[in-house]
Amino acid sequence: MHQGVLLETEPLPDLSLQDLLEQADNGPLLVLDQVTDPHNVGAILRSAAVFGAGGLVMTRRHSAPLDGTLAKSASGALELVPVALVQNLARTIDELNEQGCLTLGLEGTSDANIEDETFAGRVALVLGAEGKGLRELTRQSCERLVKISTSGPIASLNVSNAAAIALHHAAWKRSQS
Repeated sequence: MHQGVLLETEPLPDLSLQDLLEQADNGPLLVLDQVTDPHNVGAILRSAAVFGAGGLVMTRRHSAPLDGTLAKSASGALELVPVALVQNLARTIDELNEQGCLTLGLEGTSDANIEDETFAGRVALVLGAEGKGLRELTRQSCERLVKISTSGPIASLNVSNAAAIALHHAAWKRSQS
């Protein structure tokens, strides 16, 4: 639905993982494992902009397209948060590990809590699709698996809510050091 206005824009820049690693000192990177709902990715981007994330990594395939629906859900954050599209997520996580970036996979069955992490230095938060969660190879590639502590009768969150909570916690921890 238009409002009688036409705007011609350039495509978003095609960023590499190295481009995002340069931003990782400013805030955590988010890595999405087959999150295909553009509304969830848009909400994640908005939280990333609010809490100062360094960027977002998604696969070229089996991810939400960077289209109008996602942009509308992101409320302007798609233009503010750098996004890198990669071919293989497990190899990308391995590369993040090699570059000194702590990779934390959010996994509800983990014994470790995200609240115990310091979020010092370069950190990447790896989140999986709703229902499936992190794929096995993605889980194995992460340096550590952590969960968000919960106390209610439902143990899991929508991926965009989990991202917002994790990013808020990371921002708070970084502000304390």
